[in-house]
Amino acid sequence: MLQFNQVSKNFGGLHVLQNVTFSVPQGGIFGLIGPNGAGKTTVFNLVTGLLRASGGSIVFNGRNLDAVPPHRITKLGIARTFQNIRIFKEMTLLENVVVGMHDHLDYGFAGPLLNLASFRRIEAGARERALELLSWVRLDHKAQLPADSLSYGEQRKLELARALATEPELLLLDEPVAGMNPAEKTELMAEIVNIKQRGFSIFMIEHDMRFVMGLCERIAVLNFGRIIAEGSPDEIKNNPEVIEAYLGREETA
Repeated sequence: MLQFNQVSKNFGGLHVLQNVTFSVPQGGIFGLIGPNGAGKTTVFNLVTGLLRASGGSIVFNGRNLDAVPPHRITKLGIARTFQNIRIFKEMTLLENVVVGMHDHLDYGFAGPLLNLASFRRIEAGARERALELLSWVRLDHKAQLPADSLSYGEQRKLELARALATEPELLLLDEPVAGMNPAEKTELMAEIVNIKQRGFSIFMIEHDMRFVMGLCERIAVLNFGRIIAEGSPDEIKNNPEVIEAYLGREETA
C-alpha cells in the first residue's frame, strides 16, 4: 500500500534520512521503531506532505506522493494522529469528529446559509457517522460533552476517532499510547485491533515495545536515519543489531 524507495531527507548538511526503503502492506499493522532522533517523525511528515523528500520516491496505492499537498494526501486516503494531542477542546466530542469529515460533506455554497433540506440531511448523516466512530473508541456516551472534560487517554481516543472521520485507507499513529497508563494502553490496543478488523491499514510509530510487539505483524527499525532491520516481532527482538542499537539486553530477556 505504501512504499518508501531509497528516500532521503536533508536539512542543509544534516542527513536525517538516508536511502530509506520499506513497504507497508495493505490490511495489516506495521510498526516503525527506533531511538529518539532516528528520523521516525520525519517519515510521517514526508508521507503526509508536511515535508518534501530530498531524494527517492514515496508511493501510495501506485501514486507518487512527491509534490502532492497535505490536503490532497488526506483525500487520497491517508490520515494521521500526532504525538501532541490536537483537538478542539472547546467543542463537543461530536463536533470534533464531524470536523474531520469536512472533505466529504458536499453542502454547496447556499446549503448552510439557507438551511436547505439537503444541508440538514447531510449534517444528520455526518452526526450519525460521528456517533458510530465514537462508539468504536467507546466514547459515544460522552458525545455531547466538551472535549476538555476528557481524561488524557480519552482525548487520544477522540483524536483517533477524528482521524477515522476522514475515511482513510491508511491510518498513521504517531506514538498513540504516549502518556497513557497501563489500563488505557490495554483499552487502546483492543480498539486498534478492532479498527484493523474493520478493514483499515495501520502504520504506527511507538516507543512502548510491549505495545508494538503485541500489535504489529511487521516492524522496521530506524537508526541514525537508516533502516537497520525489518521483519516480524520475533525477528526484530532477536536481531543483534537492533538489540545493540535500541532494545538493549534487558528488553530481550
